[in-house]
Amino acid sequence: MSKPILIVDDEKNIRLTLTESLASLNVETDTASNGEEALAKLKEKDFGLILLDIRMPGIDGMEVLRRVREVRPDVRIVMITAYGTIESAVEAIKLGAVDFLQKPFDPDDIRALVTRVMDREKLDEQKSSDYSSHIELAKRCIGDRHFAAAVEHVRNAIFFDPGRPEAFNLLGALMEIQGDRLEAQKNYRAALSLDPSYKPAAENLRRSTDWGARQKGGINIDKIEKE
Repeated sequence: MSKPILIVDDEKNIRLTLTESLASLNVETDTASNGEEALAKLKEKDFGLILLDIRMPGIDGMEVLRRVREVRPDVRIVMITAYGTIESAVEAIKLGAVDFLQKPFDPDDIRALVTRVMDREKLDEQKSSDYSSHIELAKRCIGDRHFAAAVEHVRNAIFFDPGRPEAFNLLGALMEIQGDRLEAQKNYRAALSLDPSYKPAAENLRRSTDWGARQKGGINIDKIEKE
């Protein structure tokens, strides 16, 4: 049996929904209602995966992520957000959280994501010869913060299927982590050229170009859109 899963969310109904959704996977689950409780439970039990709400009172999800990475870099973490692609998505990826679960969610989606994360650990790099396996291997490398290896796997995924936006968006995030913002934006645009409705790439491009404008004293794009 897999190691237990820790569910961290300040909303009781979310904790209940996630617990019930994962019951059929035959894996032990535990819950925490805030960051402090989550960090305390992590000292008591050997969790393999944490489903972590990013917005919580007190110690928020990003701070929990940072602290977990300091003491348990082996634990896989899925960030829960009600806000789509989060402003700090690249920072979360930099800390090894590559998977995001958006509220409201469907039980089937929860089970599918958690299953992918667990199955990712069993992948054999030598036998990987398709788009999906290289994407999953890239995410495993990101979880271990082996970013150069992650880049290679994403590029291999693109080689196998250059028509899917996810790989270009992920490559863009990896380029940001490496400090190459222009190359990151190039990849976000490539993802959008394949699928103009692909929201993660649209948000990443908006955020990264907005950051550049602010650095140069430019106008905040969000304010223009709202006015």
